[in-house]
Amino acid sequence: MTPGTPLPTLVGQRCTLRELTPADAPSLQRNADDVEVWRNLFEGFPHPYTLADAIAWCDGGARESHYGHVWGIAVRGEVIGCANVAPQQGPLRCNAEVGYWIGQPHWRHGIATEALGLITDWAWQALPEVTRLFAPIFAWNTGSQAVARKCGYIKEADMPRSAFKDGRVIDRVQFAIYRP
Repeated sequence: MTPGTPLPTLVGQRCTLRELTPADAPSLQRNADDVEVWRNLFEGFPHPYTLADAIAWCDGGARESHYGHVWGIAVRGEVIGCANVAPQQGPLRCNAEVGYWIGQPHWRHGIATEALGLITDWAWQALPEVTRLFAPIFAWNTGSQAVARKCGYIKEADMPRSAFKDGRVIDRVQFAIYRP
C-alpha cells in the first residue's frame, strides 16, 4: 500500500482509527492545542494549535507522502489525536517509523496503546517489505515509552542530543519491534 491511498478503518474496543476529514478539524484542534501535547511532539508541531492548523492538516496535510499513512484516533466519533506509519525509502525500506499522540484528557486510558497496537498489526499485514517498526520518543516522555512497551516494542537505543525542541538540543530514546 502506498502512502496517500485510502486507508482502512481500524476498530478497537477503546478507539477507531480512520481517515481524517475536514469535519474533524474542530475536535482535533481542541485536543492538540495543549502545551503538554506540544511538548511531547517533534519540532514543527505548532503551538498554539489553531483551527486553521487543524483544517490544513485534515484537508490534505495528513496525506502528504512523507507522513506515510495517517489515521485520526477517534473516541465516540471525536478525533482526539493521530497515529501514523511512515515507511522508509531506498535501502532502508524494510523499516517504518510509527508515531502517535492523543489529547491530554484521554491519557492513561489505554487509548494510545490500543491505537499503536492497531497500526502495528496493520503494518505487518499491509506492508510486507517492512520487517522493523520503530518509534523515536523524547527521553522525558515516559508515557509514550510505556505505550511502546505495552505493544511489544523494546528500547533499542538511547540517543543523547539527537533532536531539537524549542531551540534546545534534547535526548531521544528509540523503541522498535520486529516482524513476528
